[in-house]
Amino acid sequence: MRRNKFISTGILLLSIMLVLSACAGGSQPSQSTEGKETGGKTKITFWTPFSGGDGEFMTAMIDKFNQENKDIQVEQLSNRSEDYYTKLQTSLASDQAPDLAVLHSSRMPQFVPSGYVTPLDDLASSAGVKWEDFNPTILESTIYDNKHYSIPLDTHAIVMYYNKKYLEQAGVLKDGKPSFEQSPEGFTEFLTKIKNAVPADVAPLAQPSVRIDAYWMFWGFYNQLTGGGKFYDANGKAELNNPEALKALEYVNSLYTSKLIPPNVNDAVKLFQDQKAAVVITGVWSTGAFENIKGLDFGVVPMPQIYDQPATWGDSHTLALPKHSKEDPAKQQAALTFANWLAQNGEMWAKAGHIPSVTKVLDSPEFKDMPYRSDYAQSADFVKYWPRNEKQGQVNDNVIKEFEKMMAGKQDPATTLEKSNAVIDKTIGQ
Repeated sequence: MRRNKFISTGILLLSIMLVLSACAGGSQPSQSTEGKETGGKTKITFWTPFSGGDGEFMTAMIDKFNQENKDIQVEQLSNRSEDYYTKLQTSLASDQAPDLAVLHSSRMPQFVPSGYVTPLDDLASSAGVKWEDFNPTILESTIYDNKHYSIPLDTHAIVMYYNKKYLEQAGVLKDGKPSFEQSPEGFTEFLTKIKNAVPADVAPLAQPSVRIDAYWMFWGFYNQLTGGGKFYDANGKAELNNPEALKALEYVNSLYTSKLIPPNVNDAVKLFQDQKAAVVITGVWSTGAFENIKGLDFGVVPMPQIYDQPATWGDSHTLALPKHSKEDPAKQQAALTFANWLAQNGEMWAKAGHIPSVTKVLDSPEFKDMPYRSDYAQSADFVKYWPRNEKQGQVNDNVIKEFEKMMAGKQDPATTLEKSNAVIDKTIGQ
């Protein structure tokens, strides 16, 4: 009797355990795999440095992806661009990095050699990534030691915006495009004709007298020269002080000393928006802002070619998988699937002004129907990135200080390059 009682009690306990187990199992997704979240979706975290117009367009793309996709949920954390890379490095050091992160091509030398970014070749094909879809020039900026380390989303280069009214007044507008001889003398004559035709308070060319803009313009002109573009020699020492660089920098300086670029310009973009500038050379990201200015009749073309070959400064937003101590294959695949979707739907991102990285997007009706973008899309074929050095950001900051002295009239171009060479070697520890 006592034995039967124990048996009955055991059966009762077993039944209760089975019921509890069934209840617990019922609260889990039907396919419980690593990386899956409640509801059966794989949730990934995505860090971006976008704000303003860029941020709005990216958020719209994420929302569209989340609505269309039944298996993946993307959660964006938008950071201030000034703090973005500091926070990303901190997250990597503490093993709290996001599943996917925006990484500028120019910043990759800080992350790839240190092992902070996952190579993609073994993962990409199963996520539908086809490297042949991408513009080769843009794609090359993401390859290290013959390995792909990120999916390029765009390139954002400097281009030339112009006020059609002012160029027409100066007689330098032909079929709606700027008309000048492709030489330093020709571009100077073009700006001089504008200066002589427009009101005295209108800048022929608006460029700031501080910060990075003149350095970008120099880099574009410098790379247009045969033999130009050298920054470091084979031993890693500075090689910026050379005849081609001097030729390009003397030309940039001449635009300031002749006052074709007026002195003490702080915000060139605002001058153009206020129709107080005939021409501005700045990034494609300004397109969206300019086209929203009522009454501003403008056009845009690639960076003016004044030397031997087309070239312009540029950078790219790319999409990378930060390293974790324990990787989740499901999350990696989901992140790459989403990253590839962003690139393949580049016409949405082009609304921000950027040039899509996937070549077929440029031929799509959606892209071609957008004003202005097709006028400078060819820039992607001749964009010139900064050289690959993990301290290139610090190097650029220090070189800019020397350029600012030149623009303020405190030193000539030759001295500027001589001092830039010294500060480059000091910054990189040569």
